[in-house]
Amino acid sequence: MAADEETPDGAAADDAIRAYKTLLAEIIDRRPSGTRQRLADELGKNRSFVTQIASPAYSTPIPAKHLPVIIAVCHFGPAERDRFLAAYERAHPGKAPLPAGFTRTRHLSIGVPDLGDTAKNAALDRAVADFVQRIADLFEKDGNTGGHRGDR
Repeated sequence: MAADEETPDGAAADDAIRAYKTLLAEIIDRRPSGTRQRLADELGKNRSFVTQIASPAYSTPIPAKHLPVIIAVCHFGPAERDRFLAAYERAHPGKAPLPAGFTRTRHLSIGVPDLGDTAKNAALDRAVADFVQRIADLFEKDGNTGGHRGDR
């Protein structure tokens, strides 16, 4: 099989990337201010990274591993999600599968101590994220995801 049968080439690849990034930029623009910063926080990246992955002016592709977070944080509706994933699939065939148990997430900010060391702070961040994931897994095993209760 020729390489061009599997992935778009040159200008076609750039156009395909630009198409899904345009959709993402439009979706983010319709969301409340602060969405880009929340997205950066959830991805563990700088806001400039979000600017690069959300701007059609940059040909930098969005890593597939970030798709579930982007979809959740930006609160894609079903039609938006389907259009975005279809465009992503055209740009990166076979790279956009969502995990079977994909569930929406929500953003929660908590204050943690600054340990004075980048590596220690990163380790603390990972430990907190792992802890939260384990708790969520316990609820999901019981079939109790809590449902949507709105903002309290």
